[in-house]
Amino acid sequence: MLFAVTATKAQELSGKSLLEQSIQFHDPNQNWKTFQGTLYVTMETPNKPNRNSEIAIDLPQEYFYLKAQQGDKITEYTIKQKECTIRFNGQLPTEEEQKNNNLSCERAHLYKNYYSYLYGLPMKLKDPGTLIDPNVARKTFKGKQYLVLKVTYDETVGKDTWFFYFNPKTFAMEAYQFLKNSEPETGEYILLSGMETINGIKMPKTRAWYYNKDDKYLGTDILKTRF
Repeated sequence: MLFAVTATKAQELSGKSLLEQSIQFHDPNQNWKTFQGTLYVTMETPNKPNRNSEIAIDLPQEYFYLKAQQGDKITEYTIKQKECTIRFNGQLPTEEEQKNNNLSCERAHLYKNYYSYLYGLPMKLKDPGTLIDPNVARKTFKGKQYLVLKVTYDETVGKDTWFFYFNPKTFAMEAYQFLKNSEPETGEYILLSGMETINGIKMPKTRAWYYNKDDKYLGTDILKTRF
């Protein structure tokens, strides 16, 4: 009976109201707008050493810092508003080190956008240029039932089509996937599990990445409070 009631409520939800319900679950005090904190993320990838990343984000000050260690290499990116600094193994990198290790300020900004987006979800879905489909779908995905939100973007923001999967009872975000140019054989899906509360925000602890095409496992990001 409870499931029937939940199903009825789901049918009444619009895309924007589903997003608001999920934000209320993940960020009830609206802390993301003024987020100042440090994330510690271990990335586990098949046949590669783990990569440990320390990520400092200060949204009011427009500050981003990433220190990533994988094997014997340590890369540091710092962005203060429009100023960018790169260090490699504690030193300013030579041109050869920049080339061999793909170090650039463009890459620094990519990391800033990447981590701010993923760890700012679902709140980041209220950013300008985000197009929320008004219709909420019900779908069974990887053996679980979800409320599904379809999201596209203005051309100036992005071309991928995203689907976000929410628990129909709690509205917690539990999975998402993206398709390139809406083609079903492209892109990846990410399964979320566990939860860490950082600065009052409930963030997924574990993100496991897979290809949509063949379910090939790509790797797992694990959020920690410290290394």
